[in-house]
Amino acid sequence: MSTATIPLRTPLFRGDRRLRIALVGMPNAGKSTLFNAVSSTAPRRGRLAGTGRAYEECTVQIGLDEASVIELPSIASLHHLGEDDLPALKFLLWGDERPPISVHEPDGPPAPFAPPDLIVQVVDATRLESHLELTLELAQLGRPMVMALNMMDEAWDKGLHINVKALSRLLGMPVVPTVALMGQGIAQLFSTAVAAVRAAACPLPQPASKHICDSLQPLSRALNRQDIHTAFRVPHALLLMQVAAGDPYFHDELGQHFPQLLPQLQRLREDAARALPRPLEEEMHADRHHRAATLFEASARMGAPHEGRGWRYWLDELFLHPQWGLIGSLTVFAAVLFMVFEVSSWLDAMTSARLVNALAGWQPASTTGVVARAVADGLAGLVGIVVPYMLPLVLLLVALEEAGVMQRIAFVVDRGFHQIGLHGGVAVPFLTGLGCNVPAISAAAKVTSGRERVIASVLITFVPCSARSAIILALAGEYLGGTGVFAIFALTIILIALMGRLLARDRREFGPGQVQEIPPYALPHWRSMLAETWARTEDILTIVTPLLVGGSVVLALLHHVGADAAINALFTPVSAWWLGLPAVLGVPILFGVLRKELSLLMIYQALGTFEIGSRLDWVQITTFLLFLTFYVPCISTFAVMLKTVGRKEALVSVALSVGVALLVSGTVRLLLEGARLISV
Repeated sequence: MSTATIPLRTPLFRGDRRLRIALVGMPNAGKSTLFNAVSSTAPRRGRLAGTGRAYEECTVQIGLDEASVIELPSIASLHHLGEDDLPALKFLLWGDERPPISVHEPDGPPAPFAPPDLIVQVVDATRLESHLELTLELAQLGRPMVMALNMMDEAWDKGLHINVKALSRLLGMPVVPTVALMGQGIAQLFSTAVAAVRAAACPLPQPASKHICDSLQPLSRALNRQDIHTAFRVPHALLLMQVAAGDPYFHDELGQHFPQLLPQLQRLREDAARALPRPLEEEMHADRHHRAATLFEASARMGAPHEGRGWRYWLDELFLHPQWGLIGSLTVFAAVLFMVFEVSSWLDAMTSARLVNALAGWQPASTTGVVARAVADGLAGLVGIVVPYMLPLVLLLVALEEAGVMQRIAFVVDRGFHQIGLHGGVAVPFLTGLGCNVPAISAAAKVTSGRERVIASVLITFVPCSARSAIILALAGEYLGGTGVFAIFALTIILIALMGRLLARDRREFGPGQVQEIPPYALPHWRSMLAETWARTEDILTIVTPLLVGGSVVLALLHHVGADAAINALFTPVSAWWLGLPAVLGVPILFGVLRKELSLLMIYQALGTFEIGSRLDWVQITTFLLFLTFYVPCISTFAVMLKTVGRKEALVSVALSVGVALLVSGTVRLLLEGARLISV
């Protein structure tokens, strides 16, 4: 087996050394959309001290690095900020450390974390020229910067051509085109941000025009004092521009801390203004506007709106659009269901069904023969799970991943999964669970960690696998009709959502957000598909096979020695009293945990007929199906949970499953019985 070597870039930003990235931008630039795209399941919210404006912060995983991403309130300029906007600038300058000039202020530091290591300015590409004015101001902060050139799809539609490389060269900072709403360019943006911090690359200086710089030279010399720099702790270029523009905050602080200097500074401002054709503040604003327009003209041009789109664009519209993406996801979900319930059923009839028929005539009487038959039944059950249901389903999902479809679905459903404490990356394991919960839990363990892994594993046990779905379709389809089948599956979805919200109520232990990469579309390769399919299903041989065979042997021996009656009597409080079922269904209830795919056969055997409608009414059938749907999937699922989440969490999952199955099925039974009495 060949191995790939991945270079480790240092220093590694993790733990206490994680980066701090501030998202800054003008209103409606897409900051919130970008933040939500990478946010953890439990972002922290707060208010900047001294203001009513809120910020959001979360930890994000970027390859091997981590970063605290802070979404600041929108800001249009760094000059003449109001009371609500000023704390954002204070955070960018000082973070949780107060400079000497602010010790007299009643409020504490604006935010409870250090200033950012890097600023990501989110820019609306369709209004690039106006956003560049803020870029020129942010460049004076002296911190590494990356520009997220957002809404590039809208710029394309309007015929705006932006030369990203030219703009990056002129600004001296990385510029990354993005469409945050559809997840495009986000992975490149954050990897570029990490690289910019490692390189300590700050933007090129963007000084004012020469005539303004010349007129401000005396003021610059007057401010270039060590005591002033120590008191303010801001870059000299920024301090000069703020004082020259007559910014009220900086003017007041100078008056409080350097009152003897203030008259001189005011006189130098007036001298500078006399050398200019307009008032100093107006001249500086006009100059900034002119320089932004010059940058825009050097890096962008307007043309005719683009016409015609390739197939990749329309597929992205289907899979990545916030609304249409849900339809695309449901389409894939429908394809998975078709695989499970149509193609897999045909494969089942061609493989395991023939094995079962071949074994049907073998009815041994001796203990040795019974054990041998049980082993054969276990192996036949294994074939019935793997060949028709598991392999085709996993192969389909792997093909969709290699084609780039599943990553897009994961991005679209990410926000929905956040409501139950998970990321969209678990969408594939959840779909895999429709075939078998065992590889689904193994797949979830690879894309989650900590508390999220536990939640994903527990919720997947409630996803109706092929065996449970087959029982629902067989019984509900015949005796309850299509409405009954739909109601059971709908109740399953509702229960998974409610359980997720319940399990996610304590959000302190959740892991970082994920920067989901949207890969280009590609044709799957058979060799890699087969290798990945095997990697995801190899647990079947090591975990499921011995349990299936062992469970069959135990079940056969109990039946052979006549222990059925004792088991049924033991489970009478559950089967007869609470669930209202015949006591003879105790064995199917108990041993459904060993082999769900044999539950239907055990029901027929226990009732002594294939026409269970003659022995059970519609309320009893509904109750029994709900119990089997939410009851522990199988002992194989429990075994893989032991491996992935540990003994304690696996036992809690079993207890939760049994409790939910009893509560839901018993409650529904009482409601249906009450409704039946009322209707009589």
